[in-house]
Amino acid sequence: MARTAVPGRLAWRVARLAETRRETETARTLLFDVPDWPGHLAGQHVDVRLTADDGYTAQRSYSLSAPDQVELAVQRIGDGEVSPYLTDVIGIGDPVELRGPVGGWFVWRPGTGRAVLLIAGGSGIAPLMAMIRARRLSGDGTPFTLLYSVRTPSDVYFADELRRPVPGLDVTLLYTRGTPDGWLRPPGRLTAADLDPADTDRDCFVCGPTGFVEAAADLLVAHGHDPRRIKTERFG
Repeated sequence: MARTAVPGRLAWRVARLAETRRETETARTLLFDVPDWPGHLAGQHVDVRLTADDGYTAQRSYSLSAPDQVELAVQRIGDGEVSPYLTDVIGIGDPVELRGPVGGWFVWRPGTGRAVLLIAGGSGIAPLMAMIRARRLSGDGTPFTLLYSVRTPSDVYFADELRRPVPGLDVTLLYTRGTPDGWLRPPGRLTAADLDPADTDRDCFVCGPTGFVEAAADLLVAHGHDPRRIKTERFG
């Protein structure tokens, strides 16, 4: 997930691409080696800066999709300055500059004891995936529910991992344009019918495009969730 970068006081580090995998036709997961990385919390992000031969620089912010390594899930934007390079050009061993970790509000920490509802739209799954993985790595038994909205089955990030059964993690995929054969829910956006009518006592994390996040947050409040326990992260 990309956001407009916000300047800060953190130092820039040179990171080198160590591993990559294709998530969708237009998205790629990138794993970087970053010397002296201080560690990060599930939900934080980093700034990425590219510098051209003529000195021109461009930077964007991307959410970390893993809690224990510097992993980014990048969606290619057709007219973007950074994402096309990260999804289609960069090779193993190539350097980029990273600054982070950034953010301390949209984070999940193991041991809170409060059930969690995660709602993702498209590439907004990235920081929420870090939370799911942090739960698993820590051995935390907190109940997690993920509602993940994408256009079609081919647009699902981390598809293999999300298909694996995990005790205490309930994953529901919502398709807005096309569904797998035999799928009971018709294509459409997130609605109140997709929320559990009996469960409003959860910490909620919502991430995705601005319109999606605003609509989801409104649904949660109307559903009876405490606004103070709804955290949102948006882009676009």
